Order: sequence, then C-alpha cells, then structure tokens
Amino acid sequence: MHAWLCEDPLGPEALVWRELPTPSPAPGEVLVAIKAASLNFPDLLIVQGKYQIKPPLPFVPGAEFAGVVEAVGAGVTGFKPGDAVAAFAGTGGFGSHACVSAKQLMPLPAGFPFEDAAAFICTYATSHHALLDRAGLQAGETVLVLGAAGGVGTAAIQIAKAAGARVIAAASSDEKCAQCMALGADISINYSQGDLRAAIKEATAGKGPDVVFDPVGGDLFEPVFRSIAWRGRYLVIGFAQGQIPALPLNLALLKGASLMGVFWGEFAKREPAANAQMMGHLAHWYAQGKVKPVLDSVLEMSQLPAAFARMASRQVIGKIVLHN
Repeated sequence: MHAWLCEDPLGPEALVWRELPTPSPAPGEVLVAIKAASLNFPDLLIVQGKYQIKPPLPFVPGAEFAGVVEAVGAGVTGFKPGDAVAAFAGTGGFGSHACVSAKQLMPLPAGFPFEDAAAFICTYATSHHALLDRAGLQAGETVLVLGAAGGVGTAAIQIAKAAGARVIAAASSDEKCAQCMALGADISINYSQGDLRAAIKEATAGKGPDVVFDPVGGDLFEPVFRSIAWRGRYLVIGFAQGQIPALPLNLALLKGASLMGVFWGEFAKREPAANAQMMGHLAHWYAQGKVKPVLDSVLEMSQLPAAFARMASRQVIGKIVLHN
C-alpha cells in the first residue's frame, strides 16, 4: 500500500508519500481499500500537533474516507469483502488502504457515490447532533450559521432547512454568500463587510437568532452572542479562525441564553445507539435528496499538499475530496 505519512508534526509540508506493508485486520477490524477521502479542519491541526488527539508517530492522517472492504478480522460479522463502506476513524484515510474498527464503519446503500460518502459522516453528523440533539431546533425557529460556506456550514444549512427552520447564512465573501443562498439559505450576511450586529438585527427584525451554529470562534463570537434571541442556544462547534474566545458570562444571564458545546466524536463513543439512529436518519435524508455534500474540488490522492494549500487559502466552498 501507499500512504501519506506524518513522521514529525510540523505541518502539511512535512508529510511524505511512502510505500508501506499492507496491514492485516486485527480482531474486530476491517481492511478497507480507500476510494475517496475528504479533508477536514482537524486534519490540518493533527499534522501540526495542535489537535486534542495526538497519535503516536509516525501515523497516516486523514480522518474520513470511503471505500470497499477487502478483508475482515476475527469476530467481524456485519461486513464482508466487497461491501461499500464509509468511516470516520480519526486517522488513516490519506492512503490506499486502512484498517479500521468495524464499529466505526457506516454501510453505504446502493447509489451512494464514494466521493459523497467520504465527505458525509463528519460534517453531517456534527451538524445534526448540534442542531437537533443539542439545540433541540424546532420548525419555524431562526438559525444563524457562521462559516456557512465551509463543509460543516453547508451541512448545517441543509439540515436546518430539512428541519423546517429559517436560515441566515453568514460567510466571508459575496461568492460564498451566493453559494449559501443556492443551498437554500433564506438570507445571507457577508461578515467581512459592515456592522455584523446591525446586519443580524435587520435579518431577524430585532429579535435575534434562536440558534447560532459557530465553527469559527475568534472575534465573531462576542458580537454574535450579544445578538442572540431570548432563550437562544449558542452552539460551539470549533475555532476555524484560530483564536479561542472568552465570553463575559453576564451576557448569558441577560439573554437567558445557553452556551452549548458540541463534540460529536465523543457523543458517538458514549451514545453509540443514538449515533447509529442519527446516521440512519441522515442516510434516509440523503436518499430523499434533502442533504448532499457540497464538493469544492475532487483531486488525486497525490495532490494532498495542494488540497491543504487550498484549505489554508480560505477559499474552499464545501469540502475537498481526494480519490485513488
């Protein structure tokens, strides 16, 4: 097999393409021939040594991928060679093969392309868990999605609309805002221009959003929290801007608002039955055409450095996928 190897977590430029022995699955594991893998923001953090999980060196990065089962380890009964699957395994995806626990696999129904499947689990599970489980989003409520043109943001727009909510998509350029409108957002805000609080006030007739979906953090956090509706729920998804912000807690008191952490990976480990039910719901929505990953570009696996460079440029709309 071949894979991109992180031997020293100094960033994407330190990754090397290596020929490695093709592994055999251990008990409970499945060997997957990878057909497609997607790039997520944690993939950048993990090769920089900045992610909360630090795999032992060397390791193959790539949290999310899809492919075909080649072999199964002892004790695996739910999968067989030839099955199409997707996985969110944390590492291993940026190569030709990976061994992964059978518990981390999602069987793919017929007609689910590998490119879509590789871009599906992380963003759609995170957004569904955030909006419907953590925030308890109801039809008719207003959701403000920050970083709305990114992978998790585009998923959040689709899921919120499928749940019957009104969606305000906030992004950093007019081009990104236009893409969000094409996905079904009801209104868009370019937060690189003008007064963000004034724009939110106008978009909500002074009420503020009921739910805020924030994968950005940084200097957007406080002005947006100050704009939230009474009894609003603020979802902390991540910190793509880099800075982890602080909040004067009196703001939560004054608005009767809730600050909610969203950690889908831990939810999946602690509540596997609920997670499996959620993934089945999402697969059903995909079959109905209610949700579909937005693919910024599809590149060869050998172009991983170029994929990281495009992610760093902040021009990505949706997700970048690499294929073998």
